Amino acid sequence: MHPHSIIAEGLGFPEGPVVMDDGSVIVVEIQPGRITRVRPDGSKHVVATPGGGPNGMAVGPDGALYVCNNGGFKWSSQDGMLLPGNAAADYTTGRIERVDIATGKVERLYDSCDGLNLSGPNDIVFDADGGMWFTDLGKHHDHHTDHGGLYYALPDGSKIVRCIHGPDLNGVGLSPDGRTVYAASTSRRVILAWDIVGPGQLAPDPLPAVPGRHVTAWASKTFLDSMAIEADGRIAQATLIEEAGITSVDPATGAKEFFAFPDLLTTNIAFGGADMMDAYVCLSTTGRLAKCRWPRPGLRLHFNA
Repeated sequence: MHPHSIIAEGLGFPEGPVVMDDGSVIVVEIQPGRITRVRPDGSKHVVATPGGGPNGMAVGPDGALYVCNNGGFKWSSQDGMLLPGNAAADYTTGRIERVDIATGKVERLYDSCDGLNLSGPNDIVFDADGGMWFTDLGKHHDHHTDHGGLYYALPDGSKIVRCIHGPDLNGVGLSPDGRTVYAASTSRRVILAWDIVGPGQLAPDPLPAVPGRHVTAWASKTFLDSMAIEADGRIAQATLIEEAGITSVDPATGAKEFFAFPDLLTTNIAFGGADMMDAYVCLSTTGRLAKCRWPRPGLRLHFNA
């Protein structure tokens, strides 16, 4: 088990950690549909309550939070774990929202692309130009599944483009040079990569029906969630169930280094601190936020607040 401390408990399936300049960490609580700031002393403060299922989150160029809202899940409990399921009974659509950190005001920016509803926006990262790459995991309903993909959008609400249509893309990240976008496919258990040729533009796939090139894959019953990028370009990938924890992946070789954490759905990691070696990890089914030291610095994001 990787050494860590618990800095917050009693969270309703936390994900999407954003490390702030003041040392606090803002997380989403998917189950109650709210966004919460966790201060270094462990105290909690509600930032906003957008409802639905706020999921991935990032600070944009204007200092606001940009939130992937999956529209909400059904929930169940098992052996002390809170578990997400199919679409909530009141689910309508997924959406991208802007949240003012100071006031808690929630503004819907996008809920469709090219006339098709977003299904379950999941994770998000901003590029140096101020545009956002985000994944849509899709949505499981009782008798069918909607597929999502990889999208690019501007934070002013003026442009959204679907770059890749594909099943269950979850975590998303950008290489340190900004020339590669990575996405994790949850059930296929593979990290995919695409070359970026311009804002929101990917180099064509040789075989469009099989998008992306493989970085690495897992053969075991290990599923993939969110990711963060280390300063040297490694991918810190949240891995679920059989290898519950964070797996650091060298994208050049596919080599893996595993760090175990005590939750079957260890879903997210984010880096902060003066040396970017403080890591914050979401232990989602048990409602906890952990802090640890990482062996290497994380990549500093383009925007923070």
